Amino acid sequence: MSDTTTVWSPRQGRGDWSASGGLLATGADLYTAALISLFSDRRAAADDAITDGSGDARGWWGDLGSDYPVGSRLWLLERSTLTAGTALLAQDYAREALQWLLDDGVVAGWDIAATVFPPATLGLTVAALFQDGSRQAFNFTWAWGTV
Repeated sequence: MSDTTTVWSPRQGRGDWSASGGLLATGADLYTAALISLFSDRRAAADDAITDGSGDARGWWGDLGSDYPVGSRLWLLERSTLTAGTALLAQDYAREALQWLLDDGVVAGWDIAATVFPPATLGLTVAALFQDGSRQAFNFTWAWGTV
């Protein structure tokens, strides 16, 4: 059985379920898992700087004490200057968010690359590597900036 397909709307800045023939669409399970893992807000770590000035560490209360909190800390980069260091941090946050898929044996590994496209876009490409040597890549450049 497949999961309900989630699609991302860059214009609205959120994900939603997809419908097909009056029913919720299914399939694209890995893509859906990657979207939820990367674009849900994981709770900030105690030593993370929350740059929006709110002091809100975000996250989901259901994650308290969980081995695998839902989401990523990519949201912490929203007000960051786009530098090579920011790109490296984005890669680290993405790897952290997707680790559960590796630990659960869904993928054999991840190839994650973040790129800065001046003046204001962060690109993120995530490739799932499978045991049979195949790979499936997702490009999330649309999520940030203007490219």
